[in-house]
Amino acid sequence: MTAPPSLPAPTVAGLARGLARGEYSSVELTQACLARIAAGQPALNAFVTVTGEAALAAAAAADAARASGRAGALTGVPIAHKDIFCTEGVKTTCGSKMLADFVSPYDATVVKGLKAAGTVMLGKLNMDEFAMGSSNETSFFGPVRNPWDPTKVPGGSSGGSAAAVAARLAPAATATDTGGSIRQPAALCGITGIKPTYGRVSRYGMIAFASSLDQAGLITVSAEDAALLLGPMSGFDPRDSTSVESAVPDYTATLGDSLEGLTIGLVREFFDKGLDGDCGQRVREAIAVYEELGAKVREVSCPNLPLSVPTYYVVAPAECSSNLARFDGVRFGHRCDSPRNLADLYCRSRGEGFGAEVKRRIMTGTYVLSAGYFDAYYLKAQRVRQLISADFARAFGECDLLLGPTAPTTAFGIGEKNDDPITMYLNDIYTIGANLAGLPAMSIPCGFAGGLPVGLQLIGPHFSEARMLNAAHRYQQETDWHLRVPSAWA
Repeated sequence: MTAPPSLPAPTVAGLARGLARGEYSSVELTQACLARIAAGQPALNAFVTVTGEAALAAAAAADAARASGRAGALTGVPIAHKDIFCTEGVKTTCGSKMLADFVSPYDATVVKGLKAAGTVMLGKLNMDEFAMGSSNETSFFGPVRNPWDPTKVPGGSSGGSAAAVAARLAPAATATDTGGSIRQPAALCGITGIKPTYGRVSRYGMIAFASSLDQAGLITVSAEDAALLLGPMSGFDPRDSTSVESAVPDYTATLGDSLEGLTIGLVREFFDKGLDGDCGQRVREAIAVYEELGAKVREVSCPNLPLSVPTYYVVAPAECSSNLARFDGVRFGHRCDSPRNLADLYCRSRGEGFGAEVKRRIMTGTYVLSAGYFDAYYLKAQRVRQLISADFARAFGECDLLLGPTAPTTAFGIGEKNDDPITMYLNDIYTIGANLAGLPAMSIPCGFAGGLPVGLQLIGPHFSEARMLNAAHRYQQETDWHLRVPSAWA
């Protein structure tokens, strides 16, 4: 691979400052990103669509806005979007054959908000099909590869977002998290990922997987970058019935605040026998940094958290089976050739359009919602979900934030877990609980094990993103794990 041109700064915050000082133009910065994408795409398969011409036109408009004094903090900064967000006039595939040719007629609220802030869209990022997966191997467009080791997975479902940011093909990317799909790939690729409180960011125009769990968020190099980008994404949206009407703070205003007096809870259930020893050691070393910064650390217990995985894999498939019923070959999406009748149209369109993992989850969801099984499975899972939420509420009565590992191991090999769905599902054992409770959570890099990145997870009470981002930022001021770049992409 030919060495790609380097970006003038490693973070969105640094790039924004350079643009403001006139050290380079948005067009020059966008050209550098497009060159890196061209060099990296064959090796990583991070993008589904690259919108080069549109990106350069948007960058030129950003430069003109800056020249006329109309620039904001993010004007001219290039980013990329996970291919689950609708983008007007651009394909939105959701990583599926079902939507391989779908061109959205409108922008998702997340896309619209970041566009209004002046960001430049580089393209759409690869993902597990309909966000169902923990390795980015279920995409119709092929697996994404981890920039730290191309034989390893980048995590999922936002693997394209994580790989693109880790390799610095894009300074930042949008992503979604239903059971850990931002935090787990961020951990496996050595970057920062944040899932806000459920309802903080609109889901309008974000193709639904599990409506009570899905939340849009970000994958960035640093917590400071996440704070800069989260504001324009957030806020009440009347088009989303789950959007919360609550004022959005300036997430950058409290960055750098002292951690003196902050109480951090170590979740006992996260440090179980399934946690790799080296990963656990990196997390404990991060705890020591927080103690040096003045935080108080204590152990807490959330006894129902080990039930997160079975609970999730009842609730999420049930909602998925309902949401994906709309893809029937009639209104949009893949349609089979020459259907004999309506039943044949439905069966063959869905059979041809969906991949194996999506079919597995639709079938599971249909089963747990069926007559005779609803009470035994779905209703019971919802009751356990409330117990998990109550565990978190009790923990936050004692602590300001919770801390633990993001994933039980570092990145695993491509194809290593494809024949064992249960083992694959257990990759999200530490992340699912926050989704079931609707809590904000994030992953930040905290070191390496066997040459691969390890992630540290922070979880906060509802709408505590500012506190969580500051805690992550203060850690990153003391360490440089988040600035490490794979040697091939440095």
